[in-house]
Amino acid sequence: MTTTTNILQEIVTDLKNVGGIEACAIASRDGLLMSSDLPDGIMGETFAAMSATMLGAAETATSELNKGLPGRIIVESENGKLICMGAGPKALLVVIAKPDAGLGLILVELEKTAAKIKEFI
Repeated sequence: MTTTTNILQEIVTDLKNVGGIEACAIASRDGLLMSSDLPDGIMGETFAAMSATMLGAAETATSELNKGLPGRIIVESENGKLICMGAGPKALLVVIAKPDAGLGLILVELEKTAAKIKEFI
C-alpha cells in the first residue's frame, strides 16, 4: 500500500535528481516538516519552520501592497540559492541549489513538483 508519506518521499527523491539541486523539503504551511532529503548537519524541522516563516512573510507583505501572492521566493548567496514556493494551500516546497545552478530547469521542475504535491495534500 502506498501512503502519502511514501509518495512525498518519492517526490523529494525525484526532485533531488534534478541537476544543481543539493537539498529539498516539503513542509506544511505552518512549518512542519513532511518529507525531505537534506545533507547531514541541517536540522530539517528548523529548516522547514524558517522556510514557512519566510514564505508567509513574503505573502503578507505582497498582499498588503495589493501585489498578489508571490509565486516563489529566491534567496541567493555566494554559497547557493534557496527557492521556496507554495504547493497548494497546505504545503510548500523548498530547494537548495548550487550557486552556479541554472534556475530555468529548476523552476520548471519545481512547478511540476508543486502541482504533484497539491494533488496529495
